[in-house]
Amino acid sequence: MKGKADTSKKGEGRLKAAGGASKRKKDAAAAGKPKRPPSAFFVFMSEFRQQYNAENPNNKSVANVSKAAGEKWRAMSDEEKAPYVEKAEQKKKDYEKTKATFDNKVTLGSWCMFFQL
Repeated sequence: MKGKADTSKKGEGRLKAAGGASKRKKDAAAAGKPKRPPSAFFVFMSEFRQQYNAENPNNKSVANVSKAAGEKWRAMSDEEKAPYVEKAEQKKKDYEKTKATFDNKVTLGSWCMFFQL
């Protein structure tokens, strides 16, 4: 039949691609690579989530928490956001230091392996 793709091959290709991507993510995490720092919104979100769950103990929906957090974040002024921005900047500095030491270890490790006989 002309014009019809073989769906079995198409589905298998997707599965292989998805499996390969997840394996790479696991390899990077297993190697001890530091996680990227959260943005100011995610720093805010971690505090807001605790407060929201304390006020609404019967809420089981993650979407409700996210919507409420987004609305509150948009309504906040720059002065109100400033503490979260400062915390995010500090976490970014810590991440950059950790990443630099990690990169040095990886670079030195590859050189040591190169010269081993």
